[in-house]
Amino acid sequence: MAAAREHVIADLRDRIACLEGGRAKQSACLPFGVAEIDQVLPGGGLARGALHEFAGGGAGTVDGAAAALFVAGIAARTKGKIVWCLTRPDLFFPALAQAGLDPNRVIFVEGDREEDVLASMEEALSYGGLGAVVGELVRLPMVASRRLQLAAEKKASLALVVRRWRRQTEANDFGQPTASTTRWRVSALPSRALPVPGLGRATWLLELMRSRAGECAEFIVGACDDQGRIDLPSGSSDGSHSSHRSRHSG
Repeated sequence: MAAAREHVIADLRDRIACLEGGRAKQSACLPFGVAEIDQVLPGGGLARGALHEFAGGGAGTVDGAAAALFVAGIAARTKGKIVWCLTRPDLFFPALAQAGLDPNRVIFVEGDREEDVLASMEEALSYGGLGAVVGELVRLPMVASRRLQLAAEKKASLALVVRRWRRQTEANDFGQPTASTTRWRVSALPSRALPVPGLGRATWLLELMRSRAGECAEFIVGACDDQGRIDLPSGSSDGSHSSHRSRHSG
């Protein structure tokens, strides 16, 4: 009886793991290389085989420039081609390169409607073997996000959605529930001071607003360098720039 019970329990565990996308897929992560950030993310980084959502904050809420550069930096640290789906071909290639993403790695897929972006993302995720699949969207309905999540799980693909709005009022949609594993908001802050006149490295307020099976948090970070890496500004050790739990719920 005991052996039969253990067999049933093991079978149920395997079935649950399959429904969740598989243990192996869920354990594969892309770390940021910043201990303070990686330690609050289950698995120690951005989960592969999952959907992640990004939006701009502050003065960059509508254009989402900082969020797009953050996503470009994430994509830059993967291997393989990047598929970037969009309706507005207004990305500034030198800025992508400055965030570590070589434009020659990127396959841009332009559509007339957001439905085209969603369909292109789902097809690219189902193809597999890509570094990441990026999509720019105004709205991300629950059903559509669930389809993207399932497509990402199937091939252990990394799905990154940049929420870009045409007007401020549309940003309220960011509070609606989706199937995203994590949800981030990126706001531009004054750049780091230099000992000489000039512009220092850009600084961002990085808000982890939702993390499935994890905690929310906020970080002040240096923007992506030419390798796609972020860092904590010097002085973090005294607590002035340390991460702390976000006031936002997941």
